[in-house]
Amino acid sequence: MMEVIWSEVALSLAKDIEKAVIPLFGTKKAAEVVGENVSGDTTEYVDKVSEDIALSRLNPLGVNVVSEEIGFVDNGSDYTVIIDPIDGSYNFTSGIPIFAFSFAVFKNEKPVYGAVYEFIPGKFYEAIPGKGAFMNGKPIRVRKPERGKEALSFYTRGRCMGLIGRVKRVRVLGAIAVELTYLAKGALDGVIDIRNYVRPTDIAAGVLIAREAGAIVTDERGRDLRLKLSASEKTNIIAVSERYLLNMVLEELENEP
Repeated sequence: MMEVIWSEVALSLAKDIEKAVIPLFGTKKAAEVVGENVSGDTTEYVDKVSEDIALSRLNPLGVNVVSEEIGFVDNGSDYTVIIDPIDGSYNFTSGIPIFAFSFAVFKNEKPVYGAVYEFIPGKFYEAIPGKGAFMNGKPIRVRKPERGKEALSFYTRGRCMGLIGRVKRVRVLGAIAVELTYLAKGALDGVIDIRNYVRPTDIAAGVLIAREAGAIVTDERGRDLRLKLSASEKTNIIAVSERYLLNMVLEELENEP
């Protein structure tokens, strides 16, 4: 395979999608159901438009592609690109400006590059394994919160509710790729989703960025989270800025009624 500059592919693809979808932001047209994806969820017009653009750009590269709507496209390559062209499409169709383009590259199962482009503020986050995480080219790191002042993004279906009383703020922003970049840059202290709901397409790039920024990312048992090259496999995720928070979350999970 010829040398591909993944940062250029990711950013130009994000900009192409941006041009096509921003006029649809908050419109009824964006939310029109046009089919269903590999997980059996509905595919909305904006998801289809953005995925078609992504596939038309990635197919000529000959890479395998994993995408939320179409599933796994096996082109027999060593390289697999996991994309979610619009993470936070519910926010998008509702007119809430928190949504992003998520793009992660693996060679076999080893991460090579990750990018998340947050459309409305125009922030481009990147992970270069072994070299760090960046926002618009500048290095970013997780923060160490003051005890009792932690802010978590927390998705639950009634599990682990004790956690809410042990931190200062709990948020749900509705776009986990964005929330993982906020963890990476020190705007959040943790991102936890224990609904057995998120898929690799939602989190692959965000996990790479958070890890390169110093975050700890595990499953609900505290084991290193392994990203599968799959569009439909659901998982739980605990991503936090420090071990103290990880232990707190695991303790609350263990003590659940």
